[in-house]
Order: sequence, then C-alpha cells, then structure tokens
Amino acid sequence: MEEFMEKLPAMDLMRSERMSFVQFIIPVESAHRAVSYLGELGLVQFRDLNAEKSPFQRTFVSQVKRCGEMLRKLRFLRDQVGKAGVKSPENPVVQPDVLLEQLEIQLAEHERELIEMNSNSEHLRQSYNELLEFKMVLQEAGSFLFSGKNHPVAEERELDETAYSNDYVETASLLEKEMRPGTSEQSGLNYIAGIICQTKVLIFERMLFRATRGNMLFNQAPANEGIMDPVTSEMVEKVVFMVYFSGEQARKKIKKICEAFGVNCYPVPDDITKQRQMTREVVSRLSELEATLDVGIRHRNSALSSISLHLPKWTDLVRREKAVYDTLNMLNFDVTKKCLVGEGWCPTFAKAKIQEVLQRATYDSNSQVGIIFHTMDAVDSPPTFFRTNKFTNAYQEIVDAYGVGRYQEANPAVYTVVTFPFLFAVMFGDWGHGICLLLGALVLIARESKLGNKKLGSFMEMLFGGRYILLLMSLFSIYCGLIYNEFFSVPFHIFGRSAYKCRDTTCSDAYSVGLIKYRDPYPFGVDPSWRGSRSELPFLNSLKMKMSILLGVAQMNLGIILSYFNARYFESSLDIRYQFVPQIIFLNSLFGYLSLLIIIKWCTGSQADLYHVMIYMFLSPTDNLGENQLFWGQRPLQILLLLLALIAVPWMLFPKPFILKRLHIERFQGRTYGVLGISEMDVEAEPDSARAQQHHEDFNFSEVFVHQMIHSIEFVLGAVSNTASYLRLWALSLAHSELSTVFYEKVLLLAWGYDNVIIRLVGLAVFAFATAFILLMMETLSAFLHALRLHWVEFQNKFYHGDGYKFKPFSFALLNDDDE
Repeated sequence: MEEFMEKLPAMDLMRSERMSFVQFIIPVESAHRAVSYLGELGLVQFRDLNAEKSPFQRTFVSQVKRCGEMLRKLRFLRDQVGKAGVKSPENPVVQPDVLLEQLEIQLAEHERELIEMNSNSEHLRQSYNELLEFKMVLQEAGSFLFSGKNHPVAEERELDETAYSNDYVETASLLEKEMRPGTSEQSGLNYIAGIICQTKVLIFERMLFRATRGNMLFNQAPANEGIMDPVTSEMVEKVVFMVYFSGEQARKKIKKICEAFGVNCYPVPDDITKQRQMTREVVSRLSELEATLDVGIRHRNSALSSISLHLPKWTDLVRREKAVYDTLNMLNFDVTKKCLVGEGWCPTFAKAKIQEVLQRATYDSNSQVGIIFHTMDAVDSPPTFFRTNKFTNAYQEIVDAYGVGRYQEANPAVYTVVTFPFLFAVMFGDWGHGICLLLGALVLIARESKLGNKKLGSFMEMLFGGRYILLLMSLFSIYCGLIYNEFFSVPFHIFGRSAYKCRDTTCSDAYSVGLIKYRDPYPFGVDPSWRGSRSELPFLNSLKMKMSILLGVAQMNLGIILSYFNARYFESSLDIRYQFVPQIIFLNSLFGYLSLLIIIKWCTGSQADLYHVMIYMFLSPTDNLGENQLFWGQRPLQILLLLLALIAVPWMLFPKPFILKRLHIERFQGRTYGVLGISEMDVEAEPDSARAQQHHEDFNFSEVFVHQMIHSIEFVLGAVSNTASYLRLWALSLAHSELSTVFYEKVLLLAWGYDNVIIRLVGLAVFAFATAFILLMMETLSAFLHALRLHWVEFQNKFYHGDGYKFKPFSFALLNDDDE
C-alpha cells in the first residue's frame, strides 16, 4: 500500500508548494537591478530585517519620498485629465523609455504649467461670471425700474457712490469702477441691485425684512442663465433682486447683510440710455472673455491630451521604482557596508529561475562580484502557496476566506471543486432554474476577456470572479433537477412513461386512489405521477431527508480520512492511533450504522421505523426489535457498535496527553540521547533566539489535557449536531420546490385561467419577476451560503487547521491592486 501511495503523482492543489528559506548577499551596485528583476519574476517573499526601525530611519527613505511625491503629481495629472474629459487613445504609440530623474523633472514642469493654467482660467472665469451677472442684473433691474410710468421708483435718482462699501470697490471689476455714478443727494427712495444663489434667497429676504422692520420693498426674478462655479465647474442657479429702502441706517444694514450672504451687488443707473450703453459694453467684454476662455481651454486640453498618452507608462514606472526601494529598505547592510543582505521565502521549484535572474542582474549591472544565493534553515513556519488557474482560483478563495491553510496540510479546495456546487444543487435542484443560471455563467465566460480588463462594481466583480463556480452550480442544478423531475416545479416524462396507471376508466383524474403499478420503476429520477398526489410530500420528505443524512455522513467521513493523510504526511503516529481511529469508529458506529439502515430499507422496501431503531439502540439495546428488524444479527451488531462508540470517547481523551507527557520526561531526563547537531550548537550560541525559546519551552500537561478534552467533547457533540446540520439540504430543497409550485400554480396558472389578455400578461410578468428575483437571486444566495457553512464547519473542522499565512511575493504584477 505504501509503495502504491509513493508512486502516485504529486498534486499541485492537494498540498501547498514546498518552500525554501533563502538568503541573498547582493553587492550595492547591482542591488537595484537584482530586486527589480526579482519583482518581474514575482516568486520571492522578502522578510523585513529592519522591522525595529521606523520608516524614516531606513536607508532608501529619500528615494521612497521622491517616488511618493511623483505619484502625487501623477494622481494630480490623472485627476485633471478626468475632469477635462480627455480620452486617451485605445492603441497609444509606444513611447521610448525615460529615466526616473528625467521623469521627475517633466512631472514638475507639467504640474507647474497646469497649476498656472488653472489659476489663469479661474481668474478669467471669475471675471466672466461677474460680467455675466452684471448683464443679467442690468436686464432684470431695467424691468423693475421702467416697468410702468406711475412706478414711484422711476423718478428716483441712482444710488450714489456712498451706497457701496469700500470692500466692494476693492473687489469690483474695472468696468464697474469706470461706470460707477458720481455723488448724488441722498433723499427719497434708494435701491440696491444684485444677484444671489437661489437656495439663499428666502432666508436673505426674511433677514432683510427683519433688519429693516418691514421698511423695504424686495423684487426678485430668476436669472435666465446658470453661472458656472470656477472651482467645482458646476452650474449654479441664481436670482436677480432689487431692494428699495429709505435712509442711511437702512442702507448700512442692507449692505452688511449682503456681505454676510456673499451677495454680489452691481450699480444700476436709473437712466435707460446709460443702462443700454452699459449693457452694450458688458456684452462686448463678455464676447472677448469668452473667446479668451475657449482658447485657454483648447490649449489646456491639448496639453492634457499629450500627457494622457504617457500617464499609464509613467505611473507603472514610478510604482515599480517605489516598490523596489520599499523592498530594498527591508534589506540590511553587512558589516563592510558594501553588500546588502536579504532573507525571504521562495517556492523550491523556483530556485533555479531565481539563480538565473540574479546572474543576469550581475551581468547587466557590470558588477565585479556576483550575488550569493543560498538556502538556510528556518525557525518560523513557511508561508502557504498554491499554484491556481482561473478555474481553481475561485474555489481556493472560498477555502482561504475561512482561513489560510497550514503549510503542507491537506487542501480542502481539491474536494470543494466538486462537493460545493453539488451540495448547492441538492438544495436548488430544478433544471429550469439551472438552465437560467447556466446561461448567465456562459455569458460571463464568453465575455471574460472584455470584463477582465474593466473596473467592475463590487457585486459584478464578485459575480465575475465566481463565474466558474456558477457554471458548475448550474450544471449540477440541472442534474439534480432531472433527478427531482422539476422544471419550474413542473414534472415531465423525459425518460419514458410513468410506472403507474389507473385501475379503470373511472379513475382517469385520480392521483393516488385507483393508481396501480403496472411496469418497472421510472428509469431516472422521481416518477412524474408523484406530482400532485396526496402522498407527494411524505414521499419526497422521506427521500430528501435520508439522502441528506447519507451525503452528510459521507462528507464527514471524507474529512476524517483527510485527517489521517495529514497525520501520515507529518509522521504523527499519535494522531493516527488516538485521534483518527477513535473518531472514525465513533462516527460510523452511530451515523454510519444509520446510513447502512437507510440503504437496506431502500433496497428491501421494509416498513421498519428507523427513528424507533436508533432511539431504542441507546435506551434498550437488548430488547427484541420485532417488526423493525431489517436483517439477521442486527441486535448483537447494535450492542457491539454501541460499546465501540462508548470506548472511542475515552480513547480520544486520555492516552494522547499522557503519552506526550512521558515522551517529554524521557527526552529531558536523559533516557534518550540524540546526536549533538548544528542546530543545538546554534541554540547554545544564541540563547535569546526564537529557536532557543522553542527548544527550552516547558511542557504544560494541564494545558495539553484541557485542549484534548475540549477537542474530544467538540467532536462527540459535533458528530450529532453536524449530522443534523446536513438536514438543511432537505429543508432548503423542500422550500425551493414549494416556492416554485406556489408561483406556478397561484400566479401563472391562475392568471392563465382568465380569457383577458391583460390579466395573462400581468400574471406572466409577476411570475417572471418572482422567478428572477426570488428564486434565481435570493434562493441562489441562500443555497450558496448554506453550502458554504457545510464546508467551513461540518467538513473542514475534521482536518483543516487554517492557521497559516499566505505567500505574498514581491511582484510587479500585483502592484495594480495595491494603494499608491
């Protein structure tokens, strides 16, 4: 048997890749190139040898800061390109390589040029907005002043220069300063005209009313154009207003309120000739500014378009350089300060590739000294690394979400590839719904190349990542649906005629009464005649419940068998003798025996009550079984299995802690002597090292015994609870079938019973909506989560520790997923 096992080919996914702890001694002149080449290879995980130092105390901190500053400038340029709506060509021209120092100078120039253009554009936009607001105020205020001859304001003089505060004079445009009216006599009604945001106008009017105690008249009209905010580039709706008042005190109050609300006030002459002249000048200035703005925008867009051609390449270059210097900061200088020393993990199969890459780096950097690369002994546990493809990666992610596997322990993902979609299908079995899921999976797979290069939303990204899981789930759902004989809850005679028929012509519509079996059983799946019969639910419940127990016991046995292969691989005979053997005996003495009874009952057609058999197996094991006896010798077998189950509990609990204690005592009392090796000499030389601490660690018997007791109790209770947990397969399958039946009979068939076309269409729409959103989305998610729970808890807790850590190599290919 052992020879046969040794001849089996190694599986990539069964156990993680063998890892080697390696050391690099790299001359300073070739360090950058060597680390860069290792980043392109992406098969080395470096260990931080400067963990006690802060980021600012490391050797290459200045280079990291430079790269960080360049990335900030690149983000600024990318934001500017995005705001301007400039699209880079899909097939850009290949640009020549650029050095980091040259790129740093170019980025500084581009940033300064863009900041200057943005500042000029903002000032021009501000002036343009002021003139546009002035034009709208002149147009609307003219309608306020000259709307009627008998209006009392029409004969009043224009508000004199003292009606405008010094703050406004400082901030007003040149045209407004030129057109400001001279001093006039302050008498009668005065007015102030301006423009305000639409969202503030109600509060502004209320504040003016309270400040003047109602001694004012407020006219307003919406502006006929929106004003673009120069900072946010958003259109702001504004309202033109004119306030009539009397007296110097009212003027001061109104001006202060206008300043508080950020209102722009503009001088409006009461002479219609002056108004028209001023409007013409404003329109002329507006056209000039608009032409200037268009030229500036075209120039800015042209500059951004040329920058966008280089942005992806520049960003990739700077990201790579920053990653290289971050990795170099994890290395340490040797005593001569001429070489950098690095340590890390790599897959054993990759050592030849790494050696080749390091030789190439030495040659390309014209170094006189080669790079030393050798394997070392490690105290820490190696990282876990699996080589996956686009099909197996999703299943490995399901397992890793529970916990990354311990180094070299059996990987559940190998079996999850089949068991996960199958258990999902047991709960979701309907070949009509399965076809819908299959179409969705095929669409995702067909558009794999397009969707893989796009940035998807969180939901679509999750769906696209699990496209192959969805494919297998749909295929298994079609298979289980054919077994259940359900197509949107409707049975079909796919594999032949039913095994039942009416006794005579009077029972043509009967379902159970009057039906007799006249031929061999239906060849595949559930006979269509069970559909709608009075015994449909009892029959399907019994079938699915027993099937759930069989599947659960089979998967739990698989988990225990994998614990044997783990113990055998790690050469732990204690785990085989005192953990695997009692566990397999206990589980199969009870629930393996129940599975055997289920199979015998199916094969013989016996009417025995299995509930009664299992209950009285514990309460009265010596009593006669009577009509519940399924086979000869059942009672003595039950007594034997019960005794084995009782023996298995202390077998799991007591021997292992005491044996571990005896081995510890023998080891440190001199009964067994080992050859003094290099590792023990290292321990004596470095008493504070982790290896020395591990070597001299005391054995705590009480802690080991309590841990073993918890593990034993958990397994015994878990054997019962986990078996009951697999009944969720039956419950969800029943719920899915009944929901499909309700939607089909109470919605679709009910609506189809009417002659009205509208009612039929409404019924069809409701049925389609319920099928898509309830059965295909909510039920799919529910079955997915329950299948996930069965794998994480009921299956993996039998053998999977999940306390390892993932292999995270230094790779340029993974930089796109990291934050800058």
